[in-house]
Amino acid sequence: MTTLDHGNDTRSRILAAAQKLFAERGYAATSLADIAGAVGLTKTAVAYHFHPKDRLAAELIAPAADDLFDFLGATFDTFSRCLDGLVTFCVRHRAVVRLMLEDIGRIDEAPPGSTGEAVRTFRDEIYAKLVGPEPTDFTRVRGWAALGALEYGMVHTMDLPEETVRQSLLELLSRWA
Repeated sequence: MTTLDHGNDTRSRILAAAQKLFAERGYAATSLADIAGAVGLTKTAVAYHFHPKDRLAAELIAPAADDLFDFLGATFDTFSRCLDGLVTFCVRHRAVVRLMLEDIGRIDEAPPGSTGEAVRTFRDEIYAKLVGPEPTDFTRVRGWAALGALEYGMVHTMDLPEETVRQSLLELLSRWA
């Protein structure tokens, strides 16, 4: 598993700067030159460690992927407990979730084998976890509404403390249980 060591080595500094800039600006709006400037290196030095830029994204996503697999493998006896696990995961990894959701674009039309298709598959697995094996009309609407609230509630509150966002989302979404 990849971990973000926020020590002084160059690679870790690049990863930390990339994570911060991707969270603030989005993946597409952040260049290797921007990341280089944030850590006081040349673009060539950053490219030496991470070229193409997708390698940066992949390394940042890896720890979140491990936690996502843990969430998907867990069993929850109520919608509320499932939602708590999902909100905790999403808020803990909100910079990565933003990277995946905001910059991938229209994942429902993503071609086979693309990153968008992988994100769509994970989204559909999370949705299935929320609605259960035999969803009613209500649970289907509630499931999509919860995913939408999570996405926008995380992406547009990157400036707020993690625990504030987590508690606010749980309070809002618990009303739907």
